[in-house]
Amino acid sequence: MRGLVIVVSRRLDILAKVTPGEFIRQVRAETAKVVWPSRKETVTTAIMVVIMTLTLGLFFFGVDAIFSQIVQFLLSLASKG
Repeated sequence: MRGLVIVVSRRLDILAKVTPGEFIRQVRAETAKVVWPSRKETVTTAIMVVIMTLTLGLFFFGVDAIFSQIVQFLLSLASKG
């Protein structure tokens, strides 16, 4: 481990000091830059989420049912032997 040097700097004075009022102004300025989705986009996205959730739910229900049948079959073979 020769030659390995780790330097930790504790210079907190580098951070900018901002007053609460200036902070609020900066937050409002950044919020104004946000492009908010329209009602139609929000509804369309919500419907797609519901459809995909139902589709995946049904898919995993089917996979789980198949695996359950396989496990029950294997367990019945083990109990007969």
